[in-house]
Amino acid sequence: MDELEEIRKKKLEKMMSDSTKDLKVEYPSKPVVLTDGSMDAAVKQYPLLIVDCWAEWCGPCRSVAPTIDELARELSGKVVFGKLNVDENFQTSSKYGISAIPTMLVFKGGKLVDRIVGAYPKPALKSKVQKYI
Repeated sequence: MDELEEIRKKKLEKMMSDSTKDLKVEYPSKPVVLTDGSMDAAVKQYPLLIVDCWAEWCGPCRSVAPTIDELARELSGKVVFGKLNVDENFQTSSKYGISAIPTMLVFKGGKLVDRIVGAYPKPALKSKVQKYI
């Protein structure tokens, strides 16, 4: 009887291991474009998501964009960066009370845990992000 129990246990462990392989999160190496329709799903999908709220007319937003692209590459596998155009996605920007841009929303485990307001140089922004990794 013990041998049968051991076989069942090993089978169950293998089945559980196989099923969790499908649940692995893909971490893109460039920012993901987010919209009113995709924001909630992204927050649930990614364990750590940094959303850059920006607009085309915003000079500081344009100046921080290359930094976000670089950090997305450097921190791929640990964090996902997203970009939300506030002019095109009013519903989401209103939901999170975006009143100044650039603003980065930090989501961890599906919850908003921080907001970073302003255009920071790369070392400062990287430091702020790394405290959540």
